[in-house]
Amino acid sequence: MTKKPIDINADLGEGTGNDENIMPLITSCSIACGGHYGTDVSMRTAVQLAKKHHVGVGAHPSFPDRDHFGRKVLSMTKSELTRSIFDQLIHFYAVCETEAVPVHHIKLHGALYNYAAVDAPTADAVVEAIVATKIRPKLYVPHRSILAKKAENLLPLVFEAFIDRRYNDDLSLVDRSKKGALIESPQQAWQQLLEMYASQSVTSISRRVQPIIAHTYCIHSDHAAAVPILRYIHEKMQQHSIPLS
Repeated sequence: MTKKPIDINADLGEGTGNDENIMPLITSCSIACGGHYGTDVSMRTAVQLAKKHHVGVGAHPSFPDRDHFGRKVLSMTKSELTRSIFDQLIHFYAVCETEAVPVHHIKLHGALYNYAAVDAPTADAVVEAIVATKIRPKLYVPHRSILAKKAENLLPLVFEAFIDRRYNDDLSLVDRSKKGALIESPQQAWQQLLEMYASQSVTSISRRVQPIIAHTYCIHSDHAAAVPILRYIHEKMQQHSIPLS
């Protein structure tokens, strides 16, 4: 029986200095496009690196908040947020066009990712911005999120889960400021990935098993253990005859 392949993605182009080590170990990447981080140079460098390693290239827009790396919810009108996301996407698309690289997907960053998952006006702003660009790549979203519901008839959806983050019982991510929010151990990261892949479930931080559906699995490039985790996962996938997508 052929096992379904796994897509592993990472958020890159964020100035971590880890991109060259991570890119060969993933199959798709989301590149910061000016909201929380990103310039023409950083975007172009990341896109070129992805092209070299045959990694799918995605846009990674956020709240326009470089001071807090896009990890705080900003107070913006819906039209202001739509305009900001639209501008970030158009900027990124232009870089991809000059590099002759197709845009594979869009994935929101940080506070915008989490807030659009639960807040309808924010989700609407995101969808309207994407549709306004006239380009409709895949959208990486949490399963059963409000953003998924808002976008399901307009954009191709890819459900995403996280390799290196603990989940609450409601499938929201445990706040980074809380103990145990980040998975540091390669063995524990692999066990979480395997559970989500094989059983379509995840064990929450309170040890409850919750159903979850995912087609792509994310690791954060600013995670200190990202490279060891990815290398360990590659070893275990080979042992289990699980292919990369």
